[in-house]
Amino acid sequence: MKLKNLLLTASTISFALFFLFVSCQNDDNAIVQRTWQLVWEDDFNGNPGQSPDASKWIYDIGVGPGNDGWGNSELQYYTDQPGNVSLDGSGNLAITARSESFGGRGFTSARIKTQGQFDQAYGRFEARMKMPWGPGIWPAFWMLGSNINEVSWPQCGEIDIMEYRGQQPNLIYGTLHGPGYSGGASITKGYGFENDRFDKDFHLFAVEWGVDYIDFFVDETLYQRLTPDDVPGEWVYDQPFFMILNIAVGGNYVGFPTPQTPFPQTMLVDYVKVYKEAN
Repeated sequence: MKLKNLLLTASTISFALFFLFVSCQNDDNAIVQRTWQLVWEDDFNGNPGQSPDASKWIYDIGVGPGNDGWGNSELQYYTDQPGNVSLDGSGNLAITARSESFGGRGFTSARIKTQGQFDQAYGRFEARMKMPWGPGIWPAFWMLGSNINEVSWPQCGEIDIMEYRGQQPNLIYGTLHGPGYSGGASITKGYGFENDRFDKDFHLFAVEWGVDYIDFFVDETLYQRLTPDDVPGEWVYDQPFFMILNIAVGGNYVGFPTPQTPFPQTMLVDYVKVYKEAN
């Protein structure tokens, strides 16, 4: 059965002290209504070239702890330089992958995260973004369990709210990685357009996450629901997770860039918002 979701537009209630909206979803003829309270956001307003808010985001730098391309054979060197990650002056964060030699690698890019700054268990996590494109380009909006330094990956769990192969600009994926179902054995589903592409305009990517479910959305469409019964291993989504935004270049998931891959490539992020259930 195809799941559908109606996400009502957000509205401000004048007598309330918080921001609410209601999500209604149809699952086996049961209507579930949730009222969300905004608890964290970044609208990326500021001057062009300004770095992201240091009270909200920190950087991953380099090629990964094992010098192995962040465990995925990625080709870029992540920096904190404005040419790779900065505000564009029009209300967006720009993460840009460039073809240039740096740190022994042939490409640079950026990866920012809220680790140590903000995390949350359960709720709605969303970002409005416009994708880059091209073979070997791998942008993502994703989350890791905040206990990763204690239990390592994949025991900490990973929720990929949106990841994308630049050679397939009409298709995105929502994915879970956990103990017993990580890497190539992850639980994943794609959502795509027949006559549109994710690099042509902004789209809203989100998950709604509760004790025994994670729902994946593109714009107003719920395209995947995962529950403990859907994973072949342990359900580890019962703890706080932090958020990550990045563009990788190359790697096991997308392959190498080709001579037809144009650079630089930029992912624009209009905003990131996090909600919790108000009741």
